[in-house]
Amino acid sequence: MTIANTDRLVPPALSVLRIVSAYLLIQHGSAKLFGVPHVAFFDNLQLVSLLGAAGVLEFFGGILLLIGWFTRPVAFVLSGLLALAYFIGHAPKGFVLAPSLNQGEAAVLFSFVFLFIAAAGAGPWSIDAWRHRVPTTGGGAAAA
Repeated sequence: MTIANTDRLVPPALSVLRIVSAYLLIQHGSAKLFGVPHVAFFDNLQLVSLLGAAGVLEFFGGILLLIGWFTRPVAFVLSGLLALAYFIGHAPKGFVLAPSLNQGEAAVLFSFVFLFIAAAGAGPWSIDAWRHRVPTTGGGAAAA
C-alpha cells in the first residue's frame, strides 16, 4: 500500500473515530441519566450534581458528536469535561501520572481523542461536512 492510498483512508478513519468514541461516551451519559446500562454507582444520582451535569454533557454532547454537528466546539468542551473527570474523580485515588492505578485510563484517552477531533474536525461523514459542501453548477464545476 503506497502513501497515496493511505492518505485516502484518513478522512473516513477520522469519521469512524468520532462515531465510535461518541457512541461509547453516550453509554456513559445514559448510564448516569437513565440507568441504561445499569451501573450501581449511579443509582439515585442527582441531576443537579457534578456527575449529573457530566451525564447531561456526555449524553447530549455524545449525540451531537455521533451525528457530527457542531463537532469542533462540542469535542473541545467534552475534552475539558473528561480532563476534569480525570483530575477530580480519578487522580485523587492514586498516582496522578499512572491512570492505570486510579482507573482513569478511559477519561484520559477520551479527553485526548476529543481534543484531536476538536482540532481535526468531524470528517466527511458528518452533518458539519454536509453543511459546508460547496454547491456545484450544472457543468460540474464548483461555484465561486
